[in-house]
Amino acid sequence: MSKLKLNRIKIVLLENNRTSKDLANHLGKTESTVSRWCTNEVQPTVETLYEISKYLKVDIRELLVSTK
Repeated sequence: MSKLKLNRIKIVLLENNRTSKDLANHLGKTESTVSRWCTNEVQPTVETLYEISKYLKVDIRELLVSTK
């Protein structure tokens, strides 16, 4: 069974010319953790998504894959 792609963190980082390393440093997380979010291996908490959206200055909904 393939992984569900639930977040768009990797895409939004690219759109904002930021790296996963930048995000990891800002959040105080390991690069490995952020990498796992970017590949949809695991998902960040809602609170973490909120922090990511503030850092990237985007609406939190832009970090999620639409269900429509």
